[in-house]
Amino acid sequence: MIKADFHIHTRYCDGQDWPEEIVIAAIDKGLHTIGFSGHSPTSFDTSYAMSVEGARQYRADIAALMQKYGKYIHILCGVEQDYYSEQPTDDYDYVIGSVHYIQVGDVYVTVDESAATLCAAAEQYFAGDIYALLAAYYQLVGDVVHKTGADIIGHFDLVSKFNEDGQLFDAQDARYIHAASSAVQALLPSGSLFEVNTGAVFRGYCSSPYPAEWILRKINQGGGNIIFCGDVHDKAALCYDFASAVQIAKVCGFTQASLLTSAGRSSIRL
Repeated sequence: MIKADFHIHTRYCDGQDWPEEIVIAAIDKGLHTIGFSGHSPTSFDTSYAMSVEGARQYRADIAALMQKYGKYIHILCGVEQDYYSEQPTDDYDYVIGSVHYIQVGDVYVTVDESAATLCAAAEQYFAGDIYALLAAYYQLVGDVVHKTGADIIGHFDLVSKFNEDGQLFDAQDARYIHAASSAVQALLPSGSLFEVNTGAVFRGYCSSPYPAEWILRKINQGGGNIIFCGDVHDKAALCYDFASAVQIAKVCGFTQASLLTSAGRSSIRL
């Protein structure tokens, strides 16, 4: 049983709960480790991310919680660094590197809002070709560790979030498979952890976590390592349905997963 979660958002960004509320909930659930990962400030979109001053307050708040609750639970202070964020990450325990946007000229196209937004973006910026949009997304994903210094690769195939019924694209299309596979191959040499993310399952967008099983198999075959994360925006989502996610990972060939500690990584047998 995995009793740790490393992708957690608070009211300092787009989460629903304050850090102390989440710490208390984690202790009540019997977790031994949690890692906060507020969205790093971005200059072009302040709607979901921490402000620069908010990020300072966030770090101070979590440092105080480490002192207050350290004998009950291990707490880490991380950041989810968007590909286009230019904020330094030296003051954090770890970095989740994620792609939430595709830059087209001076426009930042979000891939994390809705199916309608993605369709409109394909029409407006990619001549109606959704697979060209997907290729642009995965090109950024393949570079996310180089760009952000990520310890964890966040929600690798986020573009599948709104594609549960295939309304956006055919997940069997060779163009999609090539784009995603190329990103996996680009990331494997980094040694960074691929996140198995259950957040979209909790929020009702998907029936299974991402990455998809075929992507997990490629990661396993390439010698990559995984870490389980809830992408928590509501304290009820801590470690959400990790049991099912573990079973999927095992089917895909994984026998162990990684955890983070203040001293670095550790492993847990699945």
